[in-house]
Amino acid sequence: MGLHIVDLEENTLKFVAHVGADLPEKYEQIVHLPEKGRRERAAALKSGDILIINRPEPNLLPKAMLERLGQKEDYSFMQIALDLEGTQLGYIGLMADGADQFTDEHARLLRLIREPLTIAMSNAMEHQEVIRLKQMLADDNKYLLEELRSISGDEIIGADFGLSMVMRMVEQVAPLDSPVLLLGETGTGKEVIANAIHNSSPRRDGPFIKVNCGAIPETLLDSELFGHEKGAFTGAIGQKRGRFERADKGTIFLDEIGELPPQAQVRLLHVLQRKEIERLGGTCSIPVDIRVISATHRNLQEMVGSGQFREDLWFRLNVFPIMIPPLRQRKGDIPSLVHHFILRKSIELKLKEKPKLASDAVDRLTVYDWPGNVRELENTIERALIQHRAGAPLSFEALLPLSSPGNVLQSQSRDEPFASLDEINAQYIRQALEKAGGKIYGPGGAAKILSINPSTLRKRMNKLAIPYGRRGRQPVPRV
Repeated sequence: MGLHIVDLEENTLKFVAHVGADLPEKYEQIVHLPEKGRRERAAALKSGDILIINRPEPNLLPKAMLERLGQKEDYSFMQIALDLEGTQLGYIGLMADGADQFTDEHARLLRLIREPLTIAMSNAMEHQEVIRLKQMLADDNKYLLEELRSISGDEIIGADFGLSMVMRMVEQVAPLDSPVLLLGETGTGKEVIANAIHNSSPRRDGPFIKVNCGAIPETLLDSELFGHEKGAFTGAIGQKRGRFERADKGTIFLDEIGELPPQAQVRLLHVLQRKEIERLGGTCSIPVDIRVISATHRNLQEMVGSGQFREDLWFRLNVFPIMIPPLRQRKGDIPSLVHHFILRKSIELKLKEKPKLASDAVDRLTVYDWPGNVRELENTIERALIQHRAGAPLSFEALLPLSSPGNVLQSQSRDEPFASLDEINAQYIRQALEKAGGKIYGPGGAAKILSINPSTLRKRMNKLAIPYGRRGRQPVPRV
């Protein structure tokens, strides 16, 4: 017995489900019907009544179909159309060994069970459609993840240098489910680190849901985070899953956690304690299996002291804090970041060729303090590429001041002669050497203060004629 769909235009038969005594393990799901008898077969199918063929003509049914159902050439066949609310879903066919096996009594019995068989056919087709859509969704999700990875890149710039300590902590905590709190100034790349933790964890195949806690209006926060039931409030015309429910079996990234209002802090604490959520307007609890990564540029400990942030929530989130250093403390990463962003932005802006950097471009970018961190550097490079003239070297002279708030270098007045970039770099290096007591490498050395490689520092000192080692020592006067 088999549930099947016949396509008269394509002259094919598609199996939906089947059962039998001796069915092969491998079979074709779609079978092409023979051309012979096509017109008679179409007329019989459209009649809507039961079709009984006790002595079928040769080639009436294809050999592949007979083999699939374990039938020999000598067989009997009975078929009835399955209609639901005027729509023809398909057919159910019965086959038996030998001729003259089906009678009018069999036809009468088959008519009695036409309705439940139609429901079974409908359910089977809906189940197949759900499987098909699920596979499409999985393929789309996989494709989008690959696209996102290709855009953002798997490599974290500075992982082996300025962010080496951060990446070691990522390696330690990623395999676990412990909450992680990312601390650092705006623009340091907290979302990138959160992504790295998720992609290095056993949850990498699950969802990664990002929530900007400061960007959701307080009136919509509960609905966005925890979902709502139909009729929970004016405008709730249907059930909605919240971000926590969507993050089940994956990771939820709560950016700007310090912006959460007190009521949302209470509900978040409940989720972390009990691992379950309750939709707005709902009456039942929904278990969730999630890993929480939070981030903030604010001092949560001070907020706890002032009563702006719950102390019990702070203890729940602050299990494994990771401090991400600002760009001014890892200036050795700037050259790599510059080349990375130039390449990526050139592709995004559809530039024909990647422009070459001016000779002093990287030095100028290194001198600046970057209060906006990596995000400001990225935006500056994009702005420079937009204003760049074809054939000219890429320069940032018109985009950056030579000093910025917090910089050790002092800005000059308009009447004073303007110092060259080499003079400023030399002054900057001498101040670092003075602070380090003349020491170049190692803890407390000038290279560590400037966040650059000691060999790079020596090359720049040679270029700028800054003595070091024995050449840099002052002779001790004899007494």
